[in-house]
Amino acid sequence: MRGNPEHSAPTIHVVDDDPSVLVSLSRLLRSVGYQVAEFGSAEELLVHRRNFPDVPGCAIVDLNLPGLSGLELQETLSQRKEGLPLVFLTGHGDIRTSVHAMKREAVDFLTKPASDVDLLAAVERAVTTDAEAREMRLQKEEILARYQQLTPREREVLALVVRGMLNKQIAFELGTAERTIKAHRAKIMAKMRVQSVAELVHLTGYLDDTSIPSGNALLHQLS
Repeated sequence: MRGNPEHSAPTIHVVDDDPSVLVSLSRLLRSVGYQVAEFGSAEELLVHRRNFPDVPGCAIVDLNLPGLSGLELQETLSQRKEGLPLVFLTGHGDIRTSVHAMKREAVDFLTKPASDVDLLAAVERAVTTDAEAREMRLQKEEILARYQQLTPREREVLALVVRGMLNKQIAFELGTAERTIKAHRAKIMAKMRVQSVAELVHLTGYLDDTSIPSGNALLHQLS
């Protein structure tokens, strides 16, 4: 394994047991500004990946590797919930294998020798995919942090608000006064940092709490 953990540019993990391939791919990727980490096996990537900066990136992976194959690496990363986009680059691919890899959300499946243009385009798509996924995770974490500031009672009120219920209906449902619901609702809006029910509904789409319907379904109810 070779690489520079201090670099903050997108990191491309290249996994191939052919040293000449590692050298040529690394040279190409570094020439366009990527940080590169080289691995001779899937196991090496799994052991050392976390030593690198937490920045967007992807992996270029050979299909036939000593030990774990490229497909087995893809499955292992999926099981670990490590969202590292993969670009397969192999001299031994076939349609069945490529379909299998793409169904498991590989970004691309290229055969050697792939053109520099095709390879760099696939890498760019993969890095963009990873960057967008990271941004989505950050948004979700921020929204969850806001939600966790709500009291249990406010969460109950929120679940009913996003179902389209009026204050008086919520008050009846919870056995309390309408003015109390209005106060809870104001606090919910402030803590969730929204100005409208539509915004509140949209944010709930990022939450995993099963007591709250999905955002798209709620928006349909309110339309």
